[in-house]
Amino acid sequence: MDETKVFGMPAEKGRWLFVPLGIIVLLCLGTVYSWSIFRKPLEKLLNIGATDSLLPFTVLLVVFAVLMPITGFFIDKYGSRTVTAVGGVVTGIGYILSAFAPNISVLVFTYGIIAGAGVGIAYGVPLAVAAKWFTDKKGLAVGLTVIGFGLSPLITAPIAKHLIDTYQVPQTFLILGIAFTLIILAISTTLKTPPTGWKPAGFTASQSATMVNSDRIPMMQSSSFYGLWVCYTIGTFVGLGAIGISSPVAQEIIKLDAGTAAATVSLFAVFNGLGRPIFGWVTDRFKPKYAAIANYILILIASIMMTQAGAGQVVTYIIAFCLFWLSLGGWLAIAPTATLTLFDPTNYAKNYGIVFTAYGVGAFFGTIVAGKIRDTFGSYTNAFYITGILAIVGIITAAFVLKPSSRLASEAG
Repeated sequence: MDETKVFGMPAEKGRWLFVPLGIIVLLCLGTVYSWSIFRKPLEKLLNIGATDSLLPFTVLLVVFAVLMPITGFFIDKYGSRTVTAVGGVVTGIGYILSAFAPNISVLVFTYGIIAGAGVGIAYGVPLAVAAKWFTDKKGLAVGLTVIGFGLSPLITAPIAKHLIDTYQVPQTFLILGIAFTLIILAISTTLKTPPTGWKPAGFTASQSATMVNSDRIPMMQSSSFYGLWVCYTIGTFVGLGAIGISSPVAQEIIKLDAGTAAATVSLFAVFNGLGRPIFGWVTDRFKPKYAAIANYILILIASIMMTQAGAGQVVTYIIAFCLFWLSLGGWLAIAPTATLTLFDPTNYAKNYGIVFTAYGVGAFFGTIVAGKIRDTFGSYTNAFYITGILAIVGIITAAFVLKPSSRLASEAG
């Protein structure tokens, strides 16, 4: 009889507490998606332009993605508690030092590099913990946990705005840095992975999931890895690009006022969060390939809608951008679940760290290309032709490459 206890309860019940704890950690880390709240005050405070005010955010996303594959190797070695604690402290230090940044160059270093490193270190741990405790519901558990990152702006953006209005930007960085450090340190003491050999009651892994290592092609030698990497890059390119231009598109193409445009972004954040459990469930139920294809179909529909959008077409804009944000949230569940499904699950933390580099590439180019198109053509409309084409490329890639690569592939895929 299994006597594994979690939080003083049988593991079957206690393991569910790791989901809300992971959500809280990711809510803190996901404050990066609230960066737009800081931009205008920083432009005034540091006497910089819009391009410069975007630099700390862009650098943070890239550092975040670069650190993921490195820190993934340390979760098994040092444990989930230690890695989470280190990530939380580094994130907090980055925010605290940002409070004393005298210029944009220093802020890029303190926020973009230091805080970005902390986010990269801590981000993958709650996902790895959930994945290991929920081998029977891995897509749903990972999707629910990572919802915290997507929904963070819904909670942290109003908090940050209130703090900025009350105490100014430097003090806001300081307050957030101290708060994040304390919260993440406290939660880190509770995180742990299941003992070797533990599995949920009644759960029997499929033959493909229990294949010995010799039956699996190493991830980096698998065509499925490159297919997943390309698909993830496309998904984050489109999604993060949409995040960066949501408000400007509303004001310039749809002709909404700034206040209404800002309000729509809060709505989109809800869909970004919902995309994670929804596509986590879809990935569990219908396999990664079909989840990816469904996701790209939504992107294609949204892209077509926005190529035809014009002044006053508020409903078109809202539906399209809800789909863009939903799709981005979906990829934050599809990619980790696909990594568990397609490759050796015992190496999940390391494997997903490598897969996550696609997020960095998508983030970098997605946030730059739309702006370049706006500067070149005088409108964001042409950007949606690119997202539509990329969606078609993604559908083709997922259909033919996103499947298990092993001697049992024909059975599993």
